[in-house]
Amino acid sequence: MKRIGILGDIGSGKTYIAKCFGFPVFNADFVVAKIYKNNKKVFQKLKKELPDHFDTFPVKKKEIIDAILSNEENLKKIIKIVHYEVRKKMNVFLRKNKNKKIIVLDIPLLLENKINKEKDILIFVESKKSEIIRRLKKRKNFNIKILKNFKKIQLPLVFKKKKSQFIIKNNFKKNSVRIRIKEIIKNLM
Repeated sequence: MKRIGILGDIGSGKTYIAKCFGFPVFNADFVVAKIYKNNKKVFQKLKKELPDHFDTFPVKKKEIIDAILSNEENLKKIIKIVHYEVRKKMNVFLRKNKNKKIIVLDIPLLLENKINKEKDILIFVESKKSEIIRRLKKRKNFNIKILKNFKKIQLPLVFKKKKSQFIIKNNFKKNSVRIRIKEIIKNLM
């Protein structure tokens, strides 16, 4: 099984591009949302670690945002608790898809949390800053301070791009992205 790791800036279109490959995708953001909604153990750990911010289950997005905005160290605490569960879910996904030719990992902190393997095929999604900001502003709960806190814990984009074997320039036009993905898949096969 070949593992493709999708890298890029927040809002660069990584999730869309991951889906375009047409192989099973592990979407960490989706898994995290489910953990907040369904995992009482994670809630209890968050409540114990950050009692001023978490008091009712399920965990609400507003509570997470408030915790991160009140102290930037809280983001690291939240990630430490949640990523353990994400890793477990990813391992289940990998076992379930072990006979697939290719799987795609859409994990925002793939390199930062050392989730990638040496043989992973890394693909960097490159998008214009202005386009990213325009798209992020359309998102519900968009907060520039939260964005800055997340950027602080991420490796530099230049480093991620250098580590990648392929680059997809995402101009947010379906056709050019699909053509590039076909080229990459052909190259991998």
